[in-house]
Amino acid sequence: MASWISMDEACRQLGVRAQTVYAYVSRGKLEVMPDPADTRRSLYRAEHVAALAKRKQAGRKHETLAANTLFGAEPSIPTALTAFFKGRPHYRGRDAVELAESATLEEAAQWMWEAEQPADFASLGATAPVSAPGRAAAFTALAQLAASGHSTRGRLTRVLHQEGQGLVGLVADAFGAKPGSGPLHQRLARGWKQPPAVAELLRTAMVLLLDHELTSSAFAARIASSNGASLPACLLAGLATLSGPLHGDASGRVRALFAEVERLGEEQVVAHYLSTGQPFAGFGHFLYPDGDPRGAALLARFAPPPVIARFIERVTALTGLQPNVDVALAALVAHHGLPPDAAFGIMATARSVGLLAHSLEQLGVTQVIRPRGRYVGAVPA
Repeated sequence: MASWISMDEACRQLGVRAQTVYAYVSRGKLEVMPDPADTRRSLYRAEHVAALAKRKQAGRKHETLAANTLFGAEPSIPTALTAFFKGRPHYRGRDAVELAESATLEEAAQWMWEAEQPADFASLGATAPVSAPGRAAAFTALAQLAASGHSTRGRLTRVLHQEGQGLVGLVADAFGAKPGSGPLHQRLARGWKQPPAVAELLRTAMVLLLDHELTSSAFAARIASSNGASLPACLLAGLATLSGPLHGDASGRVRALFAEVERLGEEQVVAHYLSTGQPFAGFGHFLYPDGDPRGAALLARFAPPPVIARFIERVTALTGLQPNVDVALAALVAHHGLPPDAAFGIMATARSVGLLAHSLEQLGVTQVIRPRGRYVGAVPA
């Protein structure tokens, strides 16, 4: 039977502060449970603490430790926003998949920002439709605001919340949301000329995609925030990083794969990829060895086009890899004929809430994030 120890004992055995213990928990390296005797406190699995302590005692060279801090061994920034427990993402301790069953993005933003009331993304957005919706419109609008924005330092949190609402509304409007009142998922559906059933799918998808712990885009936003940059600058830094095909625009690679399937058929595409050893974009996720619960939750709410459904089933059967949320997002866009940039628009709009949450959380830390380089170039004579 597993044994459990207090935070103080975990810190003593590991020789670290509480923030580092939280970091181990957020990375899934240390299991945690509420203390039955006091629900305000937590207990930590003793076996996991012992294993971590043994690993620390083995020791690592200084340069290896410095490199691993950036490239994946352990996180270097404590956060109370998102963590993974039992293979599922949780927003401030709430199961994100369960939250997505009924919450709007506005309600989820209130929870993540610890705001006094649900966000109103309609109130401060654009007042007229964007002539050419898409990421170019979103990045251009944010860049203009970033060029003249005010620093986040010395401003009340509620004022920053108000500005953040406007920025999320601006991003949504840039991707084609219908100006006006109402929840953001409904405005996007109206702008894309979709029925209420699709609006519900958009609501679910956006809550599922709101945040995903300390991603590279969240780290970029935090770096900007740590330097006192304006909120639009922080958001632009995060979204620029998110736009890469290895991150938030991964669904674009899946859409290209789906195009092959629709043109050649699922059997020919699967055979070609397996025979050449090419990975299938959107299948598997290193954080979810048993399958991405976000992808499963979204795919359970609609039926992808038949040829894509057969392809997903065939790949899963032959590789053992489950479709992740990028497959679900690309299938949603394909099934309902949404605009070409809709998948990234959904991701960018939703993740704007998370990127702003990271930017705001970073304001509580006084130090500037400034990693040191390990020089490997030529030495001057």
